[in-house]
Amino acid sequence: MKVSYWRVILLSSLLAAGAADADWARSSDPLVVKPHPANGDSQPQNPPGFTWARHASGPASYEVEILAAGATAPTRVTVERNWYLPAKALPDGNYTWRVRPVNSTDWSSRRGFAINARSTRFEVPDNASLRARILQKPRPRSLHASLVPVSQWDDTRRSRYEPYVSRMANEVTAQITALPALSDSRWALSIAAPLTQSMVTQQNEVRARINEASRQLQAAALMYRLKGEQLYLTEALRKGDQLAALNPKGPTSYVNQDQATRQIALSLIKAVDVLGASVDATRKARWLAAVTARTNEIYANLAGNNGRLDQFPFDSHGNTSLVFVVLISTLALGDIADAQKWFDFSFRAYANAPSPWSGEEGGYANGTAYAEYTAGYMVALWDPLVNATGVNFYEKPWTLGFLDYATQFTPPGTRTHLFGDGSDTVPDTRVFNAFASRMTSPRAAWYKRSLGGSEDTLTLLEAPYPMPVAGAAYEAPPPNASYFPSIGWTAMHSDVTSPSRTSFYFKSSPYGSFSHSHADQNSFMLSVAGQPLLTKAGWYDWFGSPAWNNWYSQTRSTNAITFDGGKGQDNSGYREQLQRNGRITSFSTQPTWDYAEGDATPAYAGKLRSAKRQVWYLRSQNAVLVRDKISASAAHTYEFNLHAPANIVAGNSANVSISAGGQSVCVRSLGAGAAYEARTGYAPKPGTVEGHGAFTLKNDGMSDAEFLVLLDVGCKRPVVTITPGGSSRTVKIGSQTVIVY
Repeated sequence: MKVSYWRVILLSSLLAAGAADADWARSSDPLVVKPHPANGDSQPQNPPGFTWARHASGPASYEVEILAAGATAPTRVTVERNWYLPAKALPDGNYTWRVRPVNSTDWSSRRGFAINARSTRFEVPDNASLRARILQKPRPRSLHASLVPVSQWDDTRRSRYEPYVSRMANEVTAQITALPALSDSRWALSIAAPLTQSMVTQQNEVRARINEASRQLQAAALMYRLKGEQLYLTEALRKGDQLAALNPKGPTSYVNQDQATRQIALSLIKAVDVLGASVDATRKARWLAAVTARTNEIYANLAGNNGRLDQFPFDSHGNTSLVFVVLISTLALGDIADAQKWFDFSFRAYANAPSPWSGEEGGYANGTAYAEYTAGYMVALWDPLVNATGVNFYEKPWTLGFLDYATQFTPPGTRTHLFGDGSDTVPDTRVFNAFASRMTSPRAAWYKRSLGGSEDTLTLLEAPYPMPVAGAAYEAPPPNASYFPSIGWTAMHSDVTSPSRTSFYFKSSPYGSFSHSHADQNSFMLSVAGQPLLTKAGWYDWFGSPAWNNWYSQTRSTNAITFDGGKGQDNSGYREQLQRNGRITSFSTQPTWDYAEGDATPAYAGKLRSAKRQVWYLRSQNAVLVRDKISASAAHTYEFNLHAPANIVAGNSANVSISAGGQSVCVRSLGAGAAYEARTGYAPKPGTVEGHGAFTLKNDGMSDAEFLVLLDVGCKRPVVTITPGGSSRTVKIGSQTVIVY
């Protein structure tokens, strides 16, 4: 995973922002948590989680009032933070809720929601009950009850899993001599903003070495548990000693490399849990001291200002660190005094909202590469959490939606990721194979089988046996088109179950260019049989690099609209990146066609008066019609950008073709006045080829500009006719007809 430098947020100024709304619980600051439930909608989860913006007075506690329709007396509860997750499910019915600071009459507006048969029960006990449950569980808490020594396996399990045990044994044995000894002296640079290439190189090296050592510690401990051989215990103790000896204030500290410090703390506490009495008292105390120092540093960062993520959830690394604290504290209860403080702060907060990068439908606005990284973390961290607490995060409704997102945007056979940082990388099918394996959903069963292969050896050997997915009664493929409203993404497939499918992806996101997202609202990507044909240009060297700032994150490197030589959407600033956004304003799907419309006007930060794009996927013709309608108060030359993983071959001023991996698409401008121009970009990733071009259109600013472009998959060259009709036109493409208004 590439480095995203942890951004230091000026909390004092942020906490003062956005407090003067008529409804104080709805802040105008885009960084601030939104009120939920908000729109009277049916809730996917029962009980729902409640969130609201903090009151400007900074109260010590809030009173939440929930009123069922027809009831005369509401339910009231007092909480210390600006969220509330009931411990018990609510009866079906319609409800309203509001909140106020305790000892104040300043109530928020009433907001409605509904609980019905479609709401999935997901209950999380209160902290005291959870802690008691965890402390009663014999160690190792982190391992499933089915994880017994190899000598106790039956023939079926032995036949299925013995190859993985051998593979893990070989890996641990080889790494004993292959891994370098860890020492703070390896890393001499101090990390500061702005990052330099040398700092990034060191951060990457720190992360790589700590991940290797952490994996070796966990793998050796697991192998000792499975096989009982002294070799593995000796190696686990050696690696644990090396990790514990690293200075928590040195190059692996939270401020220098947050990914490293949380991984050190987790691997040490997990090894203490798995190895049990095999870790002598002196060594255990030393390891636990390292865990305490590192986790307190993470806790201090996350818990500042009464839990900064409660109010400002959009912190990519902070949210991942939160779930690390959840698991570390869960395993440390009873051994580390501070663990209760960490646990009470983190567990139910995370259970309430495991990700800020989508709504309850479970998408991931930062792109599919970071969704994959997140899924990998969740498998590694959720499995021991489920075992230790009995709270099954895989049954949370958001989780099924997150899997649905994966099936739509990284379907089986996908060769590159989509949108945002890391979109140039190849999906690792092991990750979502593992994620789907932990669910009993028919959709998960289809996805796992269709992905093929297996998962990482370490997570597989630590997983429940048999896998939960084996309990799915049948398989159910996803639909051929899907829309994720909260992130503004749509997927349109010819046949999602077919390896030779055409897949068209379109986004216009309310998250704008924030975090690992790019200035690519109203952009699209196209692939056929897994082969990308119209792509995101550039490659992810590191977050904030010169290439990232000037090309990779910019609109001109996407299949979107720019003007006057590549001027595009504004992704400067910080909170402004959330305000300069897009949204899907319409979506429809039918057996023979899909349709979506996006409005990216805010993303251009006032430079354009209107920037709207309509897309029709014509399933019967296997073609996409794209229409852009653009207006501004000044004259511009507009550019309909195209990027491909191969040279773009121009036929004439209105036609180009792209061929790659045995697949092709011809792109034809159907509108008047547009002409194709070849363009150049930054150097592509070594070993790859990129083609860049654009249809350009001069506009005097007195009237709307329009692009009308056909993506002809397979270069079938269908007959196209355009018939005017008052305020609309009829566009006939082969045998299918589109009405353009």
